[in-house]
Amino acid sequence: MRFTTNTQRGLIAIGLAAVLFGSSACASENQPGGDGGESVGKGFKIGLLLPESKTTRYESFDRPLIEKKLEELCPKCDVLYQNADQDPDKQQSQAESMLTQGVKVLILDAVDAKAAGGIVNQAKDQKVPVVAYDRLATGPVDHYVSYDNKKVGEVQGQALLDALKADGDPKKGEIVMINGAPTDPNAADFKAGAHSVLDDQVNIGKEYDTPDWSPDKAQQEMEQAITALGKDKIIGVYAANDGTAGGAIAAMKSADFDELPPVTGQDAELAAIQRILAGQQHMTVYKAIQPEADVAAEMAIALATGKKYDGETVTKNNGSTDVPSVLLEPVSVTKDNVKDTIVADKFYTPDQICSGDYAKACQDAGIS
Repeated sequence: MRFTTNTQRGLIAIGLAAVLFGSSACASENQPGGDGGESVGKGFKIGLLLPESKTTRYESFDRPLIEKKLEELCPKCDVLYQNADQDPDKQQSQAESMLTQGVKVLILDAVDAKAAGGIVNQAKDQKVPVVAYDRLATGPVDHYVSYDNKKVGEVQGQALLDALKADGDPKKGEIVMINGAPTDPNAADFKAGAHSVLDDQVNIGKEYDTPDWSPDKAQQEMEQAITALGKDKIIGVYAANDGTAGGAIAAMKSADFDELPPVTGQDAELAAIQRILAGQQHMTVYKAIQPEADVAAEMAIALATGKKYDGETVTKNNGSTDVPSVLLEPVSVTKDNVKDTIVADKFYTPDQICSGDYAKACQDAGIS
């Protein structure tokens, strides 16, 4: 397996024994490469496009896990990797470069789902299949893998509602909703799922869509909400991911809240797990990246080799076509189950979580 990154163009040969790909061997004339496709034995180029690096998961988990699975399935394949740094035009250029270099399949996590339709169509014109990863791009996408994103929002909304009810009347004050990027279709699903639980159950004082999922912008939005509503009126915060949660919490700390209200999150970032243990963030949504990465790699190899992905799929429409999809189940993580989820899955080690000021919080949670 050889990797080409933004900063390293040299090809590094790694002599590993070939592992036979275990998906169905049924060739399909309707699949890209259906005339026999590429050969795992000889290897080929695979393009991997991720959207940004502000969210720590992409460089720390998604990329290495996808590359590891691709290496297992196709030891002689080359992975060409690029991160778009939240710039859709940059991602377009990166995709065009990969297509010029002869990739036989693209794994695409779109910065902007609509804009990424241009990438998908261009790939299709060159008979290069596309696996939409984590975010469903528009256009003739071949396969899609993500989590059930509306369910993610429902899990977040329910966790917030339960916390508010445990503290009394969930309508005794106002909540602030800090949603994700308007260019990300997942953010719309998270938002819809959360509203399906929270509407008519709480008072939504302010609501924002956060460009680029930026923690800094989320902090500014929360500052605006505090000014508009008053800190004594805010009893909860729906934050769509851990980055925006961190921004909201920073704003409330700066405003000298006597006690932080419950705040939701998503992605199980290390800083969020530490905040949860310390009582600063109520919950996060844990979406185990390993199975998502594995499915993306399996789909990519199947498509490139003219075979059919043989995992169980459902249909997800992206506005232009029905896409065979795998939608995984999210898990709510609070202080009570960090040990049984994050630690048990070795997502983070106790040494990583329990450093510095968090040692006592870990001890109280039974993590050591």
